[in-house]
Amino acid sequence: MSDAAADLSAELGGGGGGGGGVFIGEAAPVDLAAGGYVEHECAAAGTATSYVANSELTGDGRWSFAPDADAPYRTRVVVRRPADGAAFSGTVIVEWLNVSGGLAASPDWTSLHEEIMRAGHVWVGVSAQRIGVMGGPVLVGVQAEGAELAGKGLRAIDPGRYGSLDHPGDGFSFDIFTQVGRALRSGAAIDGTSAERVLAIGESQSAFALVSYYNGVQPLTNAFDGFLVHSRGAFGLPLVGHEEHANLAGSFGGTPTIFRDDLTAPVLNIQTETDVVGVFNSFGARQPDTDRFRLWEVAGTAHADQHLLGPTAASIDCGAPINNGPMHIVAKAALRGLVTWVDDGRAPAIAPRLEVKAGTPAEVMRDADGIALGGIRTPPVDVPVATLSGQPGPNPSMICFLLGSTLPFTPERLADLYPSRAAYLEQYEASTDATITSGFALPEDRAAMLAFAEPGRIAT
Repeated sequence: MSDAAADLSAELGGGGGGGGGVFIGEAAPVDLAAGGYVEHECAAAGTATSYVANSELTGDGRWSFAPDADAPYRTRVVVRRPADGAAFSGTVIVEWLNVSGGLAASPDWTSLHEEIMRAGHVWVGVSAQRIGVMGGPVLVGVQAEGAELAGKGLRAIDPGRYGSLDHPGDGFSFDIFTQVGRALRSGAAIDGTSAERVLAIGESQSAFALVSYYNGVQPLTNAFDGFLVHSRGAFGLPLVGHEEHANLAGSFGGTPTIFRDDLTAPVLNIQTETDVVGVFNSFGARQPDTDRFRLWEVAGTAHADQHLLGPTAASIDCGAPINNGPMHIVAKAALRGLVTWVDDGRAPAIAPRLEVKAGTPAEVMRDADGIALGGIRTPPVDVPVATLSGQPGPNPSMICFLLGSTLPFTPERLADLYPSRAAYLEQYEASTDATITSGFALPEDRAAMLAFAEPGRIAT
């Protein structure tokens, strides 16, 4: 196997013709300077290899890939790092940018940036897939500001900045991701400081990609020290040929596959309620926790939610308020847990699984209020004032299918549950502290969890 690393030496936007600045799909910008961070963007260039499967892609995840074709590539990476190199933690987090909406988006940065910045980690977003660079079909459309750019790709969105980019197809994405990881480990694009640990992260379609990467590519490269896989389906991202897009929709209904159990790099897989049943059906790929694997399923959460969408949420009508659960708070605890696991071998907490009734289709079991049973419990589901659910509102659009729902309780139901606001707040604070003690929220996020409380809903 080649041990090639990407060339990250060329900054994008420098000199003349730089275009309109860094373009990335994010609901709301983060004030990097206030957190002591800087951002820059560079090209990642080299010659990448695609892969072919040597045999059937079996459900045990023990896949055998072999190099296939080679092609030159020039894609982009976005780097966010501490302005003061002395504040660098030694951890580089490499996010496989998500292209399901037709743009290279960074959902895990949105979920995790508070923890990344307070810890001093470097975050790197990689435009690993062809759609984000060259344009292509849009899997999930959102009618919101900027929707006209979906599917165009960076080269067409800003030719002055990105016109030199060229992506050979999703079959080469896995090796591109590997080569960027290798370059970062040696200090390229991060001020020359070698990384102590390099972690791969990705959400939704990118999580599908990491399933395939872990099972077929990581055994060949050992490029990453740990994996945070967020909202996977039961399947992996398929291998494709030159100038092709991975057919994610076509992978549904394939053979459910677990993460292989014979590698040393640990995997922490975090799943929302939406992901466990229905079309994602990660229930079909459940596997036991081990010294190298953890599965966290979070009750009352959705594949995407108000926090992820930010201001865009106000423009989406799903026929019911979309989910407003604290999935991002649990995700931050997961990130710290993975870093600790890789750093000193202390594994994250073992989590209870959601209660699921097997069948065709499988169903999440619910209490009388419609709240999921089992799984990781957070205060908004254990001291509820609304039914937080992965089940969507009645609008049949694809985006609404992903957004779950928040259905407020009636005043009568609230009166049954809580004799007073003080009683509600006492229960809510106790639940918050229990969640932190269990390892599913961080002490630093206690105030953020308490902010989900709604004492004003209680009459007195």
